[in-house]
Amino acid sequence: MSLWTWFGLHSGNVSTEWPLKGEEQGQENLLGMPRYDPASCRPGCAACADVCVTHAISFATRPAEAERGAGNATADVSSEPPDMRQTHNAPDVDWGRCIVCQRCTEVCPTGAFLPSDDWAVGVARREDLHWVAPRAQLPEPRADAQDRRPFHRSLHVRHVDAGSCNGCESELQALNNPFYNLHRLGIFFTASPRFADVLLVTGPVTHAMKGPLLEAWQAMPEPKWVIATGTCAVSGGVSGGNYACGNGLDEVLPVDIYLPGCPPNPAAIIHALLMVLHRAEQRMKGGRLER
Repeated sequence: MSLWTWFGLHSGNVSTEWPLKGEEQGQENLLGMPRYDPASCRPGCAACADVCVTHAISFATRPAEAERGAGNATADVSSEPPDMRQTHNAPDVDWGRCIVCQRCTEVCPTGAFLPSDDWAVGVARREDLHWVAPRAQLPEPRADAQDRRPFHRSLHVRHVDAGSCNGCESELQALNNPFYNLHRLGIFFTASPRFADVLLVTGPVTHAMKGPLLEAWQAMPEPKWVIATGTCAVSGGVSGGNYACGNGLDEVLPVDIYLPGCPPNPAAIIHALLMVLHRAEQRMKGGRLER
């Protein structure tokens, strides 16, 4: 008997039963997206915006100047000195740009940004990653008329690395380990786009990878779906808009699921894949995670 056979018999089944039942998704005690409470923001404070390297946190309104009739009431003032920000509103927050670095939680003096274990942040609309006040929440999206029942028991995924740093790839590899065991859910990675139902893209889409990405998309049969995986694919991330790449996947292809994170953890990727199949519900709406 080989060592690995003996080890397997001795260990038994180590795969989690989540998401079919139970809550053991493997993300306990791990940091997720920060939680944001604008009511806790202190007037004149811009510490969070100053340290945010991807501009996920920014100041977009200037009430005092709007009252004076200034023409730049919507200017970005995150680079102004603190004494010029005394009348600014709470910052705008776009989780689609967040790389989960936690710097905002470290510098916030009032607890407006706090660490959390929030991870199920995949959304069908890009707008749902932008924080909005509860009274201004977007209406529910119309139901998808396309029947996806034939895919409920089997889904094939073609992954394309469009300029990733390989952080997302390390999490994708974990999907096939004994704990997550993606195959038990009927979801498989395929080497050929001609057999794929889902195009899962990582990276900000560099100019060099735009052509191969489009070729993979065009080779896929209908119906087909696209998942922008990781903050780089959602919005460009740290390197978005530079000389080598754009500002995310939706500049190139229609996106069905946006999944920010740097990188998104394996449970979040599984949740996004199940959203494609309508086997999981979107939990983030208006920039807030439903718990």
